[in-house]
Amino acid sequence: MRLKELGERRVISWIRRGFSERRPGILIGIGDDAALVKAPRALLLTTDILVENEDFRRAVHPPRLLGRKALNVNLSDIAAMGGRPLHALVGMAMPGDLEESWLRKFMAGFRSAAREARVALVGGDLSQADQVMISVTVTGEAKSPVTRNGAKAGDWIFVSGTLGDAAQGFRLLEEGGLQGKGRRVRPLIRAFLDPVPRLELGALIARRKLASAMIDISDGLSVDLAHICEESRVGAEIEASRVPLSPALRRLSKDPLALALNGGEDFELLFTVRPAKLAAVERLPSKFRLTRIGRVTAGKKIFLVDPEKKKTPLRTGGFEHFR
Repeated sequence: MRLKELGERRVISWIRRGFSERRPGILIGIGDDAALVKAPRALLLTTDILVENEDFRRAVHPPRLLGRKALNVNLSDIAAMGGRPLHALVGMAMPGDLEESWLRKFMAGFRSAAREARVALVGGDLSQADQVMISVTVTGEAKSPVTRNGAKAGDWIFVSGTLGDAAQGFRLLEEGGLQGKGRRVRPLIRAFLDPVPRLELGALIARRKLASAMIDISDGLSVDLAHICEESRVGAEIEASRVPLSPALRRLSKDPLALALNGGEDFELLFTVRPAKLAAVERLPSKFRLTRIGRVTAGKKIFLVDPEKKKTPLRTGGFEHFR
């Protein structure tokens, strides 16, 4: 059945039933003009928009995984502040001839990501449009939020996980060249379709006050490092040989370093660390896969340092809307 045959009220009704669990602190949830929640302290607020054919392709992005991603990209922002997510609101505009099954799968994915992060959906809105547009807002809390503006010359620069996988996964999907590659491409495809927010790591870093500045890598390492440097009024040097690349990316990409620097959609954490805290960071559990990739410098320029110690300016080549 298509959405135009169901009508807005019936769609909202079954979404409400799917997210009807009671939680402390939610006084009024889905069904009223606004949600009413108890705020224990200062709140983190973040929002993100996904637009069909700009941020995703409906033809290649399974609706369940798109539902997960719509929430998880917002949770990644909460992780970058060292916070704990609390509530979510989702606004969606969709074509009237969209099949009901697509929306049900999307909401099932959204619900699975919400349960993993212990987030409550408390409201939203629906509208009609020629293509799918998704806007998610998330609230969170952080006792000691980590911002972008605390880096100082001499700080070490760390990233979690590996970089560039999502960008290569996106390329593979766009090219449709998956036949014959089998298991080799699965980690890359998964990295793009179903990113994982680093909530546990972000909260641990904030709780132990290990980072002087932090950001999630959504637009590419070059762009997001530039954000930290701009806000902190510093420069940086990145060692090319230390940028973490997965075996799958090395096998399938002609220029894996370029994807790691500029690809985006990694949703890993990039953070700076005072020299006195270096040992504490290096003792964190290996499951976080942390890599020290460079150092913060005085001045405002960012350089890439090759194995021969030659420095070249690192230009911001990641994703940017309207460019």
